[in-house]
Amino acid sequence: MTKIDTSRPESVLPTPSHTVGPFYGHALPFRGGEDIAPLGHPDTVTLHGYVTDGAGDPLPDALIELWGADPDGNLPTADGSMRRDPASGGFLGRNGVEFTGWGRIQTDANGHWYARTLRPGARGRSAPYISVCVFARGLLVHLYTRIYLPGDDAVLTADPLLSGLEDGRRDTLIAVAEAAGTYRFDIRLQGEGETVFLEFQ
Repeated sequence: MTKIDTSRPESVLPTPSHTVGPFYGHALPFRGGEDIAPLGHPDTVTLHGYVTDGAGDPLPDALIELWGADPDGNLPTADGSMRRDPASGGFLGRNGVEFTGWGRIQTDANGHWYARTLRPGARGRSAPYISVCVFARGLLVHLYTRIYLPGDDAVLTADPLLSGLEDGRRDTLIAVAEAAGTYRFDIRLQGEGETVFLEFQ
């Protein structure tokens, strides 16, 4: 056993640093979590992006949860995102038919995530959007935000949430159209270009 003379500050070694948890990558990701749209559905869109910290570095172990209405603006009520085998308890995956509107995606080593879902329809006075929940190391409380898809500027301008934000902040909630049916949405947790996050009370 090594004895340290605490009366001499130079003999006290610093405690090793560590990353603040919780850590979500072990049990929460599930196979097919990114495939929210039914297999072969003609209206499938792909969302993708990066999750970065305040320094702009990617987070390789963040989890993104998405919830969205169906193209008619109805909230799905179908079960089936995480079906289990009743005999073995093993995970069966989605059934590929019902649209549950929900998915969970883990970022890769570069902080990248993607999901295939259906473009949501409008509900009430809001422009169509997909709800997002972000889980990441160092976040003791998960964060909520929204993804609005571009395409109808008048509808986006009239949205109650978007209309109350400054242009620079508003843009952090609107995905960028890339190829046909593909949209990019980056999530910046802090710093310049920080994504707008919502607080529910």
